[in-house]
Amino acid sequence: MKIFSYPSKDAEVWIKDLTEKRSVDFTEEDEKKVLDIIHDVRKRGDSAVIDYTNRFDSPDLKADSLIVTEAEFAEAEKKAGPEFIKAIERSINQVREFHARQTKNSWIDTPRDGVIVGQMIKPVDAAGVYVPGAKGGMTPLVSSVIMGVVPAKIAGVQHIAMVTPPMKDGGINPYLLVAAKMTGADVVYKTGSAWAVAALAYGTETIKKVDVIVGPGNIYVTLAKKLVSGAVGIDMIAGPSEILVIADEKADPAHLAADLLSQAEHDTMASSILVTVSKKVAEETVEEVRKQLENLPRKEIAIESVNNFAGAFIVPDMDAAIELSNRIAPEHLELQVETPFEFLGKIRNAGAVFMGRYTPEPVGDYIAGPNHVLPTSGTARFASALSVEHFTKRISLINYSKDAFIKEADDIMRLADIEGLEAHANSVRIRLK
Repeated sequence: MKIFSYPSKDAEVWIKDLTEKRSVDFTEEDEKKVLDIIHDVRKRGDSAVIDYTNRFDSPDLKADSLIVTEAEFAEAEKKAGPEFIKAIERSINQVREFHARQTKNSWIDTPRDGVIVGQMIKPVDAAGVYVPGAKGGMTPLVSSVIMGVVPAKIAGVQHIAMVTPPMKDGGINPYLLVAAKMTGADVVYKTGSAWAVAALAYGTETIKKVDVIVGPGNIYVTLAKKLVSGAVGIDMIAGPSEILVIADEKADPAHLAADLLSQAEHDTMASSILVTVSKKVAEETVEEVRKQLENLPRKEIAIESVNNFAGAFIVPDMDAAIELSNRIAPEHLELQVETPFEFLGKIRNAGAVFMGRYTPEPVGDYIAGPNHVLPTSGTARFASALSVEHFTKRISLINYSKDAFIKEADDIMRLADIEGLEAHANSVRIRLK
């Protein structure tokens, strides 16, 4: 993990390199593979989904076993245990409370005599939530279930489908099933990767077509979401996880190192950046990262991430720290400073901001309430966290009385004539006769 002075030429080179590497790019070969899968699922439906699932995940799964049964849900609850149930109840309740405040009301106004305008807020009819599978050493990402299903439920979506790759024996991790049941998913399908996304987007004999697809996944899931967007809505095109920590001279290097590594263990492409006003804090944090790496179960992943995408920047003051953070626009931004609210107003670009010594990024991953599906790769400059709004539509309402129509008719026709759209003008003109 290198240390840079900022601003400096070396720092600029590293930042430029990071920006280029973390952009979400797909090779032509990957795109062709995923397009072929999408076309195959559209053509052959369940048969294609089962063929891919048998080939990559569960060799004996049949089409009539694609849907998780009530018996499987009941068995999963027995295996999960009361301590897990207690923890997930807290998480669901707090995520629900936060997202409930995102709901918006329809409205109607009368801005001019005889004119009524407004907006209706309506949920989409059906949503699909993608959850990475727990197989081959992968752990069950129960938080992905919560963050995807809860806002859809609050939005009022009538049919919420979850897809997740089955284990080799055709089962689904019990923790994922309990999370799906407790959050209110209507159905869980045992399939994953690009073929699951295609099935949700276009429908098969068993899997119902949805209107919106959300949730994290590998490069094939992400690319499939990109390619079906337009046919359905999607949350975002997400890249590798990121964290940027702004620290003052009183920050604890052991805490800072632990927070940086909380993202480095995600993915070999994850980026972990420290920005501090203290050279001492920077040096001690880098040393702590080295020490803590030795004890991580996902040590190999974290080491590669740190070697390639971790850096520490020493800045002259907090204004420079925030300026650098706004440039990078991180997915997760921690303000590990004594008075975080003092600087909050200067933050323009970040997926989520974690403020204070006792607010490490994992509290947002699991239990604080805000959604942890966040914009990456600098897209926090214009994108936002997954929310209730991703599952709703805004429908405009317009009503004119005869007098109001006559009053504005000449201006409507004039604008239509300038655009060369005679039929537009005529639909007004014919009413004036």
